[in-house]
Amino acid sequence: MPEDFVPPPQNQAPPPPPPYAVPPPSFPPPYPNYPLQYVPPRRRSPWFYVGVIGGSIATVVLLFTFMVWMTVRSATGSAALDLGGGSRIAVIDISGVILSPEEIDTQLRKFGEDSSVKAIILHINSPGGGAAASQEIYHEVLRVRQENHKKVIASIESVGASGAYYIASACDRIYANNASVVGSIGVIMEWTNYGDLMHWAKLKSVAIHAGELKDAGDPSRDITPKEQAYFQGLVDNMYGQFIHDVATGRHSTDAKIKPLATGQVWTGEQALPLGLIDKVGGFRNALIDTARSVGISGEPSIVRPAKNKRSLLGLLTGDADDIFPNPSQLLNRAPGFYFMWK
Repeated sequence: MPEDFVPPPQNQAPPPPPPYAVPPPSFPPPYPNYPLQYVPPRRRSPWFYVGVIGGSIATVVLLFTFMVWMTVRSATGSAALDLGGGSRIAVIDISGVILSPEEIDTQLRKFGEDSSVKAIILHINSPGGGAAASQEIYHEVLRVRQENHKKVIASIESVGASGAYYIASACDRIYANNASVVGSIGVIMEWTNYGDLMHWAKLKSVAIHAGELKDAGDPSRDITPKEQAYFQGLVDNMYGQFIHDVATGRHSTDAKIKPLATGQVWTGEQALPLGLIDKVGGFRNALIDTARSVGISGEPSIVRPAKNKRSLLGLLTGDADDIFPNPSQLLNRAPGFYFMWK
């Protein structure tokens, strides 16, 4: 055995742990070894199932009611649900230039047939528009009054002139503010003569027609004396219709209305003694008076037509001319007859 070998000491204690050492954790003994037992699931009360089934049925009924209401709303064009048992006043806005009677006639027809609507107010802020369009709305107002037995009231806001006044004259009563613009009973025919523009651009209009007056009103040339007399006759005829219809609607005579049919306008304050309106007052006055006249006490419920909102997708997929008018259409304007205040 080599001399440098030193045997390890016997029964020597292990070296002490360093001062920073953490003693090992001591855990409690495991849970007692109890025997396993079967625990049956808790049975729910029968009322729990009654509540679940009842809630499901109530939800289905509410959804069905909502769907029916949406269907009725779409069919009637109403913007509100009738909760007053037939005590509503319908309000139809007539604003801007009147170009087509279709939308207003449809609203009048639907509200006229709606038994929950007791009266209709035409809230007017318009200088008029197309002669035929204004006349058609006028006759629809008379029809609703006569066939549906509904009161139709006109409330003029800022402007109720020419074709707009034509429509108002068919109503049971006309309200206007003191500073409202009323009247302008008259007819105008106009078009744009762009003959000089075509001459400058070295363009020529070519028309082949049969009938001496077939191309009357050609905007590429000046009007002839015969064409002037021809168009004046048409305007005079429409003018007479305007006077007669206003006289009929206002329970007056043509002889009394004709001196007022100069095309001029009056304020509401001036129009009252002339018999062109029935009362000076705003929309609120017209609403309350109308409600009381049809037996509605308290604050009347107002219903308006549902508005057609165009989505972004509709704008993108629709006719581009609705967003960006084609300049060439400005040169395609035919002569038109208007009941409109300029």
